Amino acid sequence: MPVLPGAEPYRHEGGEIGVLLCHGFTGSPQSLRPWAEHLAERGLTVSLPLLPGHGTRWEDMQLTGWQDWYGEVDRELRALRRSCAQVFVAGLSMGGALALRLAAKHGDAVSGVVVVNPANKVHGLSAYALPVARHLVRTTKGIASDIAKPGSVELGYDRVPLHAAHSLRNFFRIVDGELPQVTQPLLLLHSPQDHVVPPADSARILSRVSSTDVTEILLEQSYHVATLDHDADRIFEESHAFIGRLAPIAGKEGTAAGG
Repeated sequence: MPVLPGAEPYRHEGGEIGVLLCHGFTGSPQSLRPWAEHLAERGLTVSLPLLPGHGTRWEDMQLTGWQDWYGEVDRELRALRRSCAQVFVAGLSMGGALALRLAAKHGDAVSGVVVVNPANKVHGLSAYALPVARHLVRTTKGIASDIAKPGSVELGYDRVPLHAAHSLRNFFRIVDGELPQVTQPLLLLHSPQDHVVPPADSARILSRVSSTDVTEILLEQSYHVATLDHDADRIFEESHAFIGRLAPIAGKEGTAAGG
């Protein structure tokens, strides 16, 4: 199936500091594209892959699971490591969980983590019904475009494939168990008004990681897809400042790039 216009992966070859951005469940690189371009304009090397089963049609996602999604970002991280002196990982929603697992698994190969409205659990009674329901019903209503800003739209599926949702639930359990292995500096930004991922997920992550350098920022003006919402510029600027603090060369590269 062809990739939906706007959902294409994004890659920019910049300087010695690399950033891997991970999009969310049923979403696409479109939700993080402005963030990726902001960092690229400041001289960073940026990779924003399209996760398997995403960016085409929900039927394709029905055939994928967390091993496919994590495998893609794991490969991208290894590729960045080959060309960059330092690499940071970042993500939105499920992408935040992917980034946290990369940090837990790769240790010193990851210099820092930035997560926006990171997801940690499938909530509600529906979560308990998934193991059986996925064999009876193929999809449920979509979760895309939870955005406060008028006119801003996320490119994502209007249906959630239940086989994939069941795999996601299993993935969250695995990541939750690995959070104590996350020791890198962490920047966590989350929206108090999020209709997809509750604030409890961010609180759980903050309580479980072993990081000692932790910054928490509230995105008061945004809903779940904050990277396309009123607080987008703040996310971009705070993440670049975070990277610049931990990799001073990043700031020098940005100057050289004219930004």
